[in-house]
Amino acid sequence: MDHFEYRNGELYAEDVPLARIAEEVGTPVYVYSRATLERHARVFREGLSGLDNPHIAYALKSNPNLAVIKVLQRQGFGADVVSGGEMRRALAAGVAPEDIVFSGVGKTHKEMADALDARIGQFNIESEEEGRELAAIAEGKGLSAPCALRINPDVDAGTHEKISTGKAENKFGVPIGRAEQLFADLADRPGMNLRGLAVHIGSQLSSLEPFEIAFAKVGALVASLRAAGHTITHVDLGGGLGVPYKAGDVLPSPAEYGAMVARVTEGWDVRLAFEPGRVISGNAGVLLTRVIRVKRGGNGPPFVIVDAAMNDLARPSLYDAWHDFDAVSPNGSRMTANVVGPICETGDTFARDRDIDALVAGDLAVFRTAGAYGATMASSYNSRGFVAEVMVDGDRFAVVADRILPDEITAAERVPDWIE
Repeated sequence: MDHFEYRNGELYAEDVPLARIAEEVGTPVYVYSRATLERHARVFREGLSGLDNPHIAYALKSNPNLAVIKVLQRQGFGADVVSGGEMRRALAAGVAPEDIVFSGVGKTHKEMADALDARIGQFNIESEEEGRELAAIAEGKGLSAPCALRINPDVDAGTHEKISTGKAENKFGVPIGRAEQLFADLADRPGMNLRGLAVHIGSQLSSLEPFEIAFAKVGALVASLRAAGHTITHVDLGGGLGVPYKAGDVLPSPAEYGAMVARVTEGWDVRLAFEPGRVISGNAGVLLTRVIRVKRGGNGPPFVIVDAAMNDLARPSLYDAWHDFDAVSPNGSRMTANVVGPICETGDTFARDRDIDALVAGDLAVFRTAGAYGATMASSYNSRGFVAEVMVDGDRFAVVADRILPDEITAAERVPDWIE
């Protein structure tokens, strides 16, 4: 459920008509609903109610806007970060350092040093080499880095290949067959408090079966490590629960996910951690756009050309991803069309041969389920600048990220005097 609903034939975000935001802020613009973020946070937390004191760390990579992070911090969520920049955002939004988990396969020396200085709660170590480097940095600072070793369980998540992270050929984690020896090697190092395991097999999972297979492998590894004399107190089960991008799709609920986790992890005697991202922010946002014109097609449907483009919402171009596309004020008529943006790329296509609300130049429309991996993946391709972001709270709204105009980007560039 989200809080983007039609009232008297007009689409609202909570109690604010989207047409008002378009008029005052312009288009394209991302619009987030605070009530939806809070509801999703509550539903996810309630889904884990059968577990003992789980740690929930919102995955900033899905939407790192400061206002979004702050709303979730107020809901008791920590932060899962994958860069120094994301760590600084989490801290700026008020997330306690001890509630921050630093994941990611390419942590730099400086990022690890800064995270140690910040006293974050946990590093998820992705390789033997990373573990050795982190231990050395921590020892040099007279610290002990709290860590979990991320396992690659070689499980196919059944999702798009570009967002799969748990197969043997993926770059993430250490091979599960070598995990026991690597754990033993790293656990003995000064500066390293290796206290558990982590796993994350991918994003937008539509079935609980891959989760269960991966978690069972982790459980067996926990038992083996303990039998070898290691102390295991924490296990991070990652994120990846999917959201419905197409009206009518049904995916596992947080309650179903939580029940499966409770069953599979019974007897583990650890504190479990979770890293939800898309399932929290995805349906909490839309991309509001305006039709530039409708262009007659050749032998096929017409092209509905909107002012949003692949630089604003990259998922359709990157992953052939589906986003429902709806008129803000539908007139009851329908049309079959290709929905495209203005960028000079055929890849700047949001939908092909799609049955949509009938639209003409000047009409407003939304790409739904755009709160995750939308603005955060934006670029300035074709010198278009960066899209603005707005958050709605009841009958009020605020711009939570300014539109960055092309001239502002150009102002940061220089032509050296040796170019004549």
